[in-house]
Parts: sequence; structure tokens; C-alpha cells
Amino acid sequence: MYVLTQADGHTVGNHTYHHPDMSRISDKASFQKEMDDVAALFKEVTGGELAMYYRPPQGKYSKENLQMAKDLGYSTFFWSLAYVDWNQDAQPSHEEAFSKLTGRIHPGAIVLLHSTSKTNGEIMDELLTKWEEMGYTFRPLADLAAGQGGNRAEDGGNVGNAGKRR
Repeated sequence: MYVLTQADGHTVGNHTYHHPDMSRISDKASFQKEMDDVAALFKEVTGGELAMYYRPPQGKYSKENLQMAKDLGYSTFFWSLAYVDWNQDAQPSHEEAFSKLTGRIHPGAIVLLHSTSKTNGEIMDELLTKWEEMGYTFRPLADLAAGQGGNRAEDGGNVGNAGKRR
């Protein structure tokens, strides 16, 4: 899957190994272990390296976490558009998902869609086509990391919509 993902131009970043509330992790060793364990597993399984992008689970972080990520060489990104799509037992209908995602899209959006969502998989082609018809284009995180706008924490991105500050 990674080879196909990479071949299609997608990027795989770090989202931690255990998916904890990172705002509760205050020591660098524990923080680094969360990051390093998933990077090591990724390399073992795929033979590839994770991109140096980090998204805190649930958008929970502390200022110290952001600094630790930066010290480890990561650029931290948040999302500006998400909806409740992760609960496999309560998936939104196609109409509900499509309405929320097309109604909330905005210039510079970083969209968070969970791969565990059956609905997302079923509407993805239609959704991307609709967004293109609305005038949107798609760019890789590398463009944002290069300072071309977006919700990058280091640039004071839109963390108000993205997560909970602690």
C-alpha cells in the first residue's frame, strides 16, 4: 500500500505510535518514543521513511510538544476541516458527508478524513471532482512546509479551528 501511496504522490507523516493525548506528555524522552516507535515500524514494514510531518492525535498538544516536535525535525500540521467520520458503527450517509464537506471547504483548507470511514471511500471520487468544479486544487504538504500558507503550527496557523490548546 505504501508503494502505491507514494507512487500516487501521497505523503505519510507521523501521528504517533499509541495515539495518546500528547498534551499530557511533558518529557522529551516519552514524546520522542511515540514518534520514533511509529517511524521504526513504518520503516520495518515499508522499507521507507516517514515524511517529517506531525499531526497530534485529536489535535491535542502543548506548546512544549510543538517545540519538541520541532527539535526532532518535524513540521507540525493541523486540519481546518473535519467531521465525525471515524466511528465505524455510526457512519454518516453519503448525503450528510457530502453536504458537510462541500459546505465547509475553504481556501487553504487542510482536510482531515479518516481512512477507516467507509463513507469517505465511497464518496471520494465524487467529492474531489466537486471540489475541483468549485475551483479548488490540491497541493502536497511540502508546499505548505515550504512556507506557502496553511495551518502549520510554526507559522501561527489556524489552530483555533484545528485543535484544543492546553
